[in-house]
Amino acid sequence: MSLVHDNEIISYEVNLKKNRIVLHTEYENSNIIENTKIFFYDVLAHFFETQLPGSIIFDIDNYDIHHFIEGNKEILEEQKNYGWPMDYSTINELEEKLKREQYEYFVISSSYGLNGWVLAKKYEIKVIEMLKENDSLCDKYEED
Repeated sequence: MSLVHDNEIISYEVNLKKNRIVLHTEYENSNIIENTKIFFYDVLAHFFETQLPGSIIFDIDNYDIHHFIEGNKEILEEQKNYGWPMDYSTINELEEKLKREQYEYFVISSSYGLNGWVLAKKYEIKVIEMLKENDSLCDKYEED
């Protein structure tokens, strides 16, 4: 499992100008709240569905570009004449271009809610840990 398993998606932002997507997530247990940002850089295309409040990430996996092509042939054929996700003549040409330009296929699977995929060149997770508001360092020392 990844560092983001069971994280709740709080929000996400898609910056088309900077070709970047950021998922803002949170994981809470009895000791800490982890605020985590998941960055996708050099994004070419993405597809998200079932965006619901309280969406929970199961995992984010990286698959070969061939899996992207096989799983999305219908939409690729429909959008080909509109230059999406890039200009290409055949599906084979698209697959070769994506590989040559080093795109990766990231699949976001959920336990509940938002799921989908991102075609990007880089993926990064940044975790920030914080104490819960009702905990204090004094309480922790008094227990010892």
